[in-house]
Amino acid sequence: MPKIIENLRPRLVEEARRQTLADGYAAMTVRSVAKACGVGVGTLYNYFPSKDALTAAFMLEDWERCMEEIRRTGEAETSPEPVLRRMFDELRAYAGTYASVIRDAGAAGGMPAAFPRYHAMLRAQLAGPLLRFCDGDFAAEFIAEAMLTWTMAGRSFEEIRSLIQKLFEKEN
Repeated sequence: MPKIIENLRPRLVEEARRQTLADGYAAMTVRSVAKACGVGVGTLYNYFPSKDALTAAFMLEDWERCMEEIRRTGEAETSPEPVLRRMFDELRAYAGTYASVIRDAGAAGGMPAAFPRYHAMLRAQLAGPLLRFCDGDFAAEFIAEAMLTWTMAGRSFEEIRSLIQKLFEKEN
């Protein structure tokens, strides 16, 4: 039975995040993370089956923080615009932080088969805080998809807001 070292998992995740943000996805390796944490490569594999799983762990932590901010704003606001602004800001910050991973062909190598499922999950998560402002799930997911797509494509908030705002206007 492998020896489990107390509090090692969070240390591994934080070191992988640090290395990735400092040097890029390609430079961060299982070996370099294990060495920096003072453990063997085999010990790291007791916690994460691959570099991709290790990367996913810290990216998921940060994504959950982004979503919590978006959810909080969605609960506190009475109109959709502040929620859209928060969503835009969080998506832009996340994409900026992880640009080296998002653009790395090696990181994307294992994603093609899983991409549609994960993309649908992201869209549904982003739609959640918009539901109370929309007429149905499809409208909220449509807006979430637009925010996700056009924010990542580098569009400005004003470009996105002016078009999406029309979807919230009620017919008289």
